[in-house]
Amino acid sequence: MTPTLRLLDPSDARDAAILVALTDGYARDPMGGGSGLSDTARQRLAEAFAAHPATFALVAEAEGEAVGLALCVLGFSSFYAAPTVNLHDISVVPAARGFGVGRALLAAVETEAVKRGACKVTLEVRPDNAVGRGLYESAGFELSALGGQAYLMMEKPL
Repeated sequence: MTPTLRLLDPSDARDAAILVALTDGYARDPMGGGSGLSDTARQRLAEAFAAHPATFALVAEAEGEAVGLALCVLGFSSFYAAPTVNLHDISVVPAARGFGVGRALLAAVETEAVKRGACKVTLEVRPDNAVGRGLYESAGFELSALGGQAYLMMEKPL
């Protein structure tokens, strides 16, 4: 399976459906929390994504079907005085896992990040996601650290 990759167009109805379906599929996976998107998130995702000025997504397709998605958010590094790309979600449908789709998406995100002048790509991964961590490490990702101290991700729901 050799996927083709392209930027997702959230204003296109088919691409909007791909965005929702693959994100929901990822959210239903144990590594994505296991419960799927809420009804509200499924209804609002495509429109909210399209309206956000700092997002982009890449779709991997094989044999006319969407088999993977990388949803990215642009940020900024004050230490590098340059944009960053956060790979917020990456998903590969179960039937396409193990065929290099995730690796192809990572490479496409890096290419797009360079086109956008980004200084780095960041992502978060669960400590128990050995497959994901192995992929990311083999693609050159390392634990984020400053002054020898690894970062901890924190959040505050609003």
